[in-house]
Amino acid sequence: MKSQTKSKKVNKAWLHSHINDPYVKAAQKDGYRARAAYKLKEIDEQLKLIRPGHTVVDLGCAPGAWSQYLRRRLSPDGAAVGQLNGRIISLDLLPMEPIEDVLYIQGDFREEAVLAQLEEAMQGSKADVVVSDMAPNLSGNASTDAARVAHLIELAVDFSCQHMKTEGALVVKLFHGSGYNELVELFRQTFKLVKPIKPKSSRDRSAEIFLVGIGLK
Repeated sequence: MKSQTKSKKVNKAWLHSHINDPYVKAAQKDGYRARAAYKLKEIDEQLKLIRPGHTVVDLGCAPGAWSQYLRRRLSPDGAAVGQLNGRIISLDLLPMEPIEDVLYIQGDFREEAVLAQLEEAMQGSKADVVVSDMAPNLSGNASTDAARVAHLIELAVDFSCQHMKTEGALVVKLFHGSGYNELVELFRQTFKLVKPIKPKSSRDRSAEIFLVGIGLK
């Protein structure tokens, strides 16, 4: 009974914090599906990664906040609808509500058939930027979860090596903890420039950090 009461208090505290979060309020005002849009926005504004005319692949896109930001970024007027100067291909295991001009593929990135669908959608062209907000279902076992995170990031790196332009950029989400240093080293072996970024819109208590690799070696 005590643990139930404690759980209710935690849930109430989280809900209060979430409702009063300035980025949650901004997302509602700006029409973004999640506050995560501001994480990619901060990274992009800092490093100037995404430009009109680009082809961008969004891995782990649901519910679609990053794809929404990309859609606006590639619009001449920064609009959520209308003309688009570029191409966005988004993929996730979970369903996603449509976004105008965004090509969405539902499937598991780890399956060859889904990867083949993604490759087909690219029509032989290469991405200028690959962004990945992919995160596995966590088991609570630190070593198992670290291995799952690492596997998804390795897949994103491998995809970028094969389907991204030499001067392109990859943005991934990872977590401080077991396996972090090894993933940073993987990036250093793969990219000319590697930058870890903790956006202001990423909650302080969260262990998440974003790793950006620019220019394939």
